Amino acid sequence: MHKELPDAQCFTRLKPSSIHGIGVFAIRDIPKGTNIFIDDMSEMEWIDAAEVSQKSGEIKRLYDDFCVMHGGKLGCPKGFNNLTVAWYLNEPSVGNEPNVICRGDYEFLASRDVLAGEELTVDYSTYSDTPESVTA
Repeated sequence: MHKELPDAQCFTRLKPSSIHGIGVFAIRDIPKGTNIFIDDMSEMEWIDAAEVSQKSGEIKRLYDDFCVMHGGKLGCPKGFNNLTVAWYLNEPSVGNEPNVICRGDYEFLASRDVLAGEELTVDYSTYSDTPESVTA
């Protein structure tokens, strides 16, 4: 019996982004509707935003850059050493539309056909509150 290789469900890789720091880029064409990170089985840990409000510097930036904010809670990886590719999605540049949508269960789907080499982008507000709404 032939076992699938680790790249079978892999559509992306990390690369430097002209939008912000590191981004997620298609390494093969991704058809519209594809669940891009289907084999990502990592779970989020939900903590009260107040628990990290006193952190500063690079530690605070980890929470700012990689946590989902919802209802006064932060959805974080169980450990920041466990960040998967999906955590690196950037928002599109001003005036551009995202090519990825997020479903309510944090599944990321291609909103249109995405060509190999394109950076994948998503509208954060579709699954995360703004920082102001967490601290308010």
